[in-house]
Amino acid sequence: MHSHGAMFCEVAVSEVTGETRVKRFLGSFDCGRILNAKTASSQFRGGIVMGLGLALMEETQFDERNGRIMNPSLSEYHVPVHMDVPEIDVMWTDIPDPRSPMGAHGIGEIGITGVGAAVANAAYNACGKRIRALPITLDKLIG
Repeated sequence: MHSHGAMFCEVAVSEVTGETRVKRFLGSFDCGRILNAKTASSQFRGGIVMGLGLALMEETQFDERNGRIMNPSLSEYHVPVHMDVPEIDVMWTDIPDPRSPMGAHGIGEIGITGVGAAVANAAYNACGKRIRALPITLDKLIG
């Protein structure tokens, strides 16, 4: 009794600056019966936004000399803001699972699981550079 999802996105990479931007995103999910469509949609979208942060900007930086964290607060640690979030569409099958009492599965973190891979594959399609370590940053695209 597992939830499943498929993620699709369109990415643009600037030829001048190397900036990577997600233009649009689609998540499709099979989580059994959806008990509350509004909260499920919000949960899926929230997971996708967190996945965009994972894929493009969130990185803890350490000082190699003493092991201290160089970006310990939200003023230095980059997370997605409204301008970083593209149009996000979500859909689901809403097919009840006969092995579950209510026909539902958990949707807690299913929205974040495939986002990094979808963004990395779309960046590869946009510029031809395969990135296998997140976040996808300019130095990795150039190097």
